[in-house]
Amino acid sequence: MSLEHVEDWRRSSFAERFATGLTDPTCPTPSGVMGPRGKGAVKRYNVYRNNVTVSLIDALVAIYPAVQRITGTDFFRAMARFHVRATPPTSPLLFEYGRDFPAFIEGYKYAQDMPWLGDVARIERAWLDAYHAPDGPALPAATLAQVPDDRLGDIIFRAHPATRIVRSAYPAVAIFAMNRGDGPATSLKSSAAEDALITRPDMEVDVRLLPPGNATFLASLINGATLAEAASIALDETSMFDLTASIAGMIEAGIFTTLYLGD
Repeated sequence: MSLEHVEDWRRSSFAERFATGLTDPTCPTPSGVMGPRGKGAVKRYNVYRNNVTVSLIDALVAIYPAVQRITGTDFFRAMARFHVRATPPTSPLLFEYGRDFPAFIEGYKYAQDMPWLGDVARIERAWLDAYHAPDGPALPAATLAQVPDDRLGDIIFRAHPATRIVRSAYPAVAIFAMNRGDGPATSLKSSAAEDALITRPDMEVDVRLLPPGNATFLASLINGATLAEAASIALDETSMFDLTASIAGMIEAGIFTTLYLGD
């Protein structure tokens, strides 16, 4: 190994040890971290470590405001601190942090009496991803109307980059809506499962409740199924699925950008 490679290894090794300790308070100050005039820097490193942790917690607060409103600030920040320790960031972009937070919430023992909380967090994550997704034109209704009647079942759609679907066994959409704004939370009137559609029509992120069968229908279309195949899958799931209303809803919501005819 050349001297240049040795020096590169030392720098990468030091950087790794320096970064690992920033989210793990049990790690000692890495050797080689020095203060002015070669003095030890344990206190300085601990201050920096705390600042990093607080910044990551604040990032989670910004991404998951409804979850924090539900749990309360102290509960949320304590839960977030455990997540930060378990899941260091992998991207320099703070809005990319916290993708594993919904799954972490589901396993967090102090949140077990709120089994729907992880799904509310998934809706919030989907909201942020839709917000940052690339732009794209929504499919005009006129384009769909131009398809011959005998070829409608062969249509394949291309999803808008902002489109997201979150399925939940709980009334997660209602809980999200109750806690996302600043107004007083209303009482929850249902315990039924709810599926969320997250889109960005007219450059504004929109979260709406999907009717029965629609999540399966839209997910099938997004995954490349033809219109006929997706409708069949949705009808197998529930006889309440309304194809005509679903097509009208997906055009209005701007879920897709283009279409083409399959073989």
